[in-house]
Amino acid sequence: MSDRPEVQTASWPIAAVDVAALASNFVSAIGRLPFRDPWRGPSHPPRNMAVSATRELVRSLLGYATSLPIDEFRALERVLDGVAGRVLPPFVALQGVASQPDEIGGVPGVWFRPPSGAEPDGASGSGTIVYLHGGGYIGTSPRMYSLFMAHLARVTGCTVFAADYRLAPEFPFPAAVEDVISVIEHLRRGGLVCEDLLVAGDSGGGGLLGTVLHRMEQEELGRPAGVLLFSPEVSLTLSEDSVTENAPLDVLPWNIPINPYLHGVDADDARVDILLDDLSRWPPTFVVYGADEMFRDAVRALVKKLRSAGVPHVASEVEGMFHVFPFLLPWAKESRNVYEQVGEFVRSVLAAGPEAVS
Repeated sequence: MSDRPEVQTASWPIAAVDVAALASNFVSAIGRLPFRDPWRGPSHPPRNMAVSATRELVRSLLGYATSLPIDEFRALERVLDGVAGRVLPPFVALQGVASQPDEIGGVPGVWFRPPSGAEPDGASGSGTIVYLHGGGYIGTSPRMYSLFMAHLARVTGCTVFAADYRLAPEFPFPAAVEDVISVIEHLRRGGLVCEDLLVAGDSGGGGLLGTVLHRMEQEELGRPAGVLLFSPEVSLTLSEDSVTENAPLDVLPWNIPINPYLHGVDADDARVDILLDDLSRWPPTFVVYGADEMFRDAVRALVKKLRSAGVPHVASEVEGMFHVFPFLLPWAKESRNVYEQVGEFVRSVLAAGPEAVS
């Protein structure tokens, strides 16, 4: 996002000061850690300590980054994207996954291709996943998601395209939706059939996914074979009890930004709030989320709507876990269980169609 010519970023000296301030915030986060009983939890003390440290550091990062002016936010994002581009590729290669930047339908992104022979057993094809990264509609990039995309490609045997869609506030709703639709239209014109297409997303990308499905139906682009949701931001009204009750437990900042994306659109508009849309024509859906996250109640409501609408789905609420834990805690047992479940879900969908998922 920060590489787009129309996006302004702060100068390198200012970015350097911001990076130094972020490092100071990390030091403060670690300093607070011993006073939060970090060793307590559902597992052994070292594991609980690692989870608690991740929570503190991510919360510190998100809180600090969203306090910056937008040009400094983009400059910091560019630094973090560069770090991800240098640090993560070796770990991606360890998964046997190959990554390659590309542009699909005028939208930049990164392909992640699974190891040879990793196609799901019994599937008619390896399938293609269009992934919508999280970041609250305002931040992050496909390169920051490289390791998670590698896991996804490996366990599903699918080729994954992580779209670098336009972000707010420079490009508010519906710019991101238009980018994803452009990607899907281009893939469809290139011969990809809906039976081999899955759409996936986490956090804000999960909320965006709901709008994409709505537009796909409106524009008669067909229905994907399946949907994968990881801690989706399904409702932008943020009126659920868990938004305040779980704020001390989650990695998200208590003041979640939504106005930059909505840009005057009502939060209860059915185009941006999945819970207000008709889900009866949704494809088979996999959804996982943490019991300690702020979006918990909204995701619970989504699962209830899927059940009421008769949509085949697999839903998992994981105790003791916070927002997008499969991405933030790839080493955790809970995350490894999610990867295994995702692989089973995708194999089921690709092997026998929507009716295979119960």
